[in-house]
Amino acid sequence: MTPPIVFPDAAAVVADYLRARLAEHGQPVHVGTRVPSPRPTSFVRVERIGGAQRDVVTDRPRLDVHCWGSTEEAAHDLMQLARALLGAIPGWRGATAYDVDEVGGPNLLPDPASSSPRYALAVEISLRGKSLAT
Repeated sequence: MTPPIVFPDAAAVVADYLRARLAEHGQPVHVGTRVPSPRPTSFVRVERIGGAQRDVVTDRPRLDVHCWGSTEEAAHDLMQLARALLGAIPGWRGATAYDVDEVGGPNLLPDPASSSPRYALAVEISLRGKSLAT
């Protein structure tokens, strides 16, 4: 019998990765899975919006990545940096990531609650699970 496989929290893995890498590239913004309160001027939210287990050891989540900025240009630039970093994700803190595909390109999506400039994109990323066998 095949041992059970557990998959990482994809949104948390990607948020942690982006937080560290954005800071390394001069953008030390809040990155999380929820909109922070109070809202900073610039931040990134990563949310799982679907996807499915591809095979016994591979999860293929679809993630929305939203980037807010003080201006459309700032939100756009933050999105483009996050987009570039996502394409290079090797895995993060024990999670193996590979095969990143953009399934919805960057688009301007002003925040309906605050009218703040926001860009969004969607990606699918393959994450390898871990065996629960002892």
